[in-house]
Amino acid sequence: MTDPTRAGFVAVIGAPNAGKSTLVNALVGRKVSIVTPKVQTTRFQVRGVMMHGRAQIILVDTPGVFAPRRRLDRAMVASAWEGANDADAIAHVVDAPAQLKRGGRTVEDVDRVIDGLKRHDHKAVLVLNKIDLIKRDELLALSQKLFETGVYSDVFMISASRGERISDLADHLAKAMPESPWLYPEDQIADLSERLLAAEVTREKLFLRVHEELPYALTVETESWKDLRDGAVRIEQTIYVEREGHRPIILGKDGQTAKWVGKAAREELEEQLGRKVHLFLFVKVRPKWGEDRERFTALGLDFDV
Repeated sequence: MTDPTRAGFVAVIGAPNAGKSTLVNALVGRKVSIVTPKVQTTRFQVRGVMMHGRAQIILVDTPGVFAPRRRLDRAMVASAWEGANDADAIAHVVDAPAQLKRGGRTVEDVDRVIDGLKRHDHKAVLVLNKIDLIKRDELLALSQKLFETGVYSDVFMISASRGERISDLADHLAKAMPESPWLYPEDQIADLSERLLAAEVTREKLFLRVHEELPYALTVETESWKDLRDGAVRIEQTIYVEREGHRPIILGKDGQTAKWVGKAAREELEEQLGRKVHLFLFVKVRPKWGEDRERFTALGLDFDV
């Protein structure tokens, strides 16, 4: 008798920069969520679809859980817990080396996740990440300390960036999914629209290039998407910044920064979409775009949280 098909949702939660998006990409086997060294890169829920045997696991990459200061921060944290509350299983990703640094923000954020799991009465899978950067005895001690909080059912130790030891985690998550028909076509790897995907790719390249100079004061919107007769696509995007002084940072000397971002984004989009891309970027000032209700709605975030 053939084993039944299984399908369900796994919320991937944790502190900013714990490696959640890297893990989701590694499990799916393709890039579905942008990754940068900058904390709070993920601003909304991104769903990656992993096929594992007879199971279809929808991995919900959530914004990091941290102490919110702005409206966008509050909406991002609320989105993370919404993903956890609606999931069939929860994977709490912890940056193991950072957790050993006493008094750091990462430690506070991990405690914040643990407190949230207790309040919501959830049991999670603890995923200790970046184990290649920590000594074994320190890793085992950290694992025991966190497991004793009582909010975890299992512990997995991995290196998401290297793809090490993630197969056991995949096996565990597959078995945890309820019996169900598959929820997405077998060959679908994500539920992002192409327009939103394109905006996220460009935002990733911007963060990689100017993240130290321009912390959070930018967003990207795909304004125009036109399929051309030769099979190519023409994409026009606007990079919104909050202040006039941010424009020259995006453009760079003689426009070199914007050219680098456009080239890097175009090359990745051509690989992702499988066709030629004509990408045009524009920079505009939109003061307090982080207070724009329409922008929150477009990202699936709650403006009024």
